[in-house]
Amino acid sequence: MTPRNMTTMSGFLLMGFSDNHELQILQALLFLVTYLLGSAGNFIIITITTLDPQLQSPMYYFLKQLSILDLSSLSVTVPQYVDSSLARSGYISYGQCILQIFFFTGLAWSEMAILTVMSYDRYVAICLPLHYDVIMSPRKCTWAVAAVWLSGGISGTLFTASTFSIRFCGDKIIHQFCDIPQLLKLSCSNDYFGVLKVSTFIAVMAFACFMGIAFSYGQIFSTVLRMPSAEGRSKVFSTCLPHLFVVSFFLSTGICAYLKPTSDSPTALDFMLSIFYTVLPPTLNPVIYSLRNQSLKRAINKLLLSEE
Repeated sequence: MTPRNMTTMSGFLLMGFSDNHELQILQALLFLVTYLLGSAGNFIIITITTLDPQLQSPMYYFLKQLSILDLSSLSVTVPQYVDSSLARSGYISYGQCILQIFFFTGLAWSEMAILTVMSYDRYVAICLPLHYDVIMSPRKCTWAVAAVWLSGGISGTLFTASTFSIRFCGDKIIHQFCDIPQLLKLSCSNDYFGVLKVSTFIAVMAFACFMGIAFSYGQIFSTVLRMPSAEGRSKVFSTCLPHLFVVSFFLSTGICAYLKPTSDSPTALDFMLSIFYTVLPPTLNPVIYSLRNQSLKRAINKLLLSEE
């Protein structure tokens, strides 16, 4: 596509991380395999937490919501990238790009929110066990999940609305998928201040969630260290450490992806960061939660054996 066509087209040109078509196919296949594995893992978690009567506690209810968010997040970005790489077209319309931003930012915030709710659930279960059934009643859990999805919709709407004020200059080339940093790189003069205001507001709210998570785990570890039973400590760590790792992985990859300046010529580091940020967290979450959780292991084995 000529430079003139790229500046006048209404949509955007999705570029891979290499001009070599064979390497683009290899990257697309890597994303596709990861997508299929992540989708299968999250679908299994959703299935067993829905059907298994022993996995109906609030912890598994929230885990099911996390898996739904992860499955949705994978489906927003990866199929479009794989299709563009294999078809060699690379074109994405303005409307498709806006929808991708809406769902991606909304789901990212919802994931932050559900991780905060999950940490609070563990805090109540370990530090306030006698009040757990009252504080984490089915009705309150339903309201918490509704608030998670609603806040995600609001976040996506704010980001989407702010992008309408952006005027684009130069070649409309973005890499891998539509995201806020990619669009800001194409914006003219100071018309991106609306996006920065929304980003600042969401960052402040995300920091508040992080502080809530840090407080919850500070209280949890303080309580665990006072437990006389080694078996009790091991049981607590088996449910809390996977969640803590998921939170750390999600935040660290997101921060690296958003704080790293976007470049016109993506490097291997950009490619690896994009995988770590968009694909690996939702793919690894089911594995991380299943490694030390005996109840999930038994439910998964029961599901797999029943299909043989």
